Amino acid sequence: MTSKRIAVVENILSANDQLAEENRRRLDDAGVFALNVMASPGAGKTSLIEQTVQRLAGQLRVGVIEGDLATSIDAERAEAAGAVSVQINTGGNCHLEAPMVRDALAQLPLNDLDLLIVENVGNLVCPAGWKLGTHLNVLVASVPEGADKPYKYPGMYNGVDILVVNKIDLLPYVTFDMDFFKRGVEILNPGVTTFPVSCRTGDGLEAWLAWVQDSVAAYRQPS
Repeated sequence: MTSKRIAVVENILSANDQLAEENRRRLDDAGVFALNVMASPGAGKTSLIEQTVQRLAGQLRVGVIEGDLATSIDAERAEAAGAVSVQINTGGNCHLEAPMVRDALAQLPLNDLDLLIVENVGNLVCPAGWKLGTHLNVLVASVPEGADKPYKYPGMYNGVDILVVNKIDLLPYVTFDMDFFKRGVEILNPGVTTFPVSCRTGDGLEAWLAWVQDSVAAYRQPS
């Protein structure tokens, strides 16, 4: 019985991965660089996206796919910031999957975009295991969550390309051992590019924005 269950899961993941490859081809054909942004609920994914869209206005054309269990609140925030957005309501699914992103891509003017940001469902367990077709995975951690998260959720921290540590303005007010946190990250993902930021005060955002711009430019350079 266990082996049958494993086979079913493997088949589902394989089908998802094939669709993720199709999504990637579609993005590449349109010349759109895409990020999959993941985090626990309340870490600041949407705030980071808002700041990115607003501060890069006039420099990059940004589209956003918002994944949530319900409501269109985050999509509305992205639109208010200046992005073209599409909302995906998963209806209880704890992560986005490639077929959902495929359907959302069909609703976006990809040829008019430079950057696509996919905001995954708030969750530190499932999202990292499902490919969407984006080029890089970004994890937003936050100071109030506590410094133990890399140790408790190794699969998530091991599977990302970029780490953003948000709400650093709260460091004087909450218990957060940054050295302990960094050791856990380094064990799982040595040398991962990390940006400490505060979306509220703006601290650290310039480095993050410069990285985004450089990544889009590098993506568009002919190999």
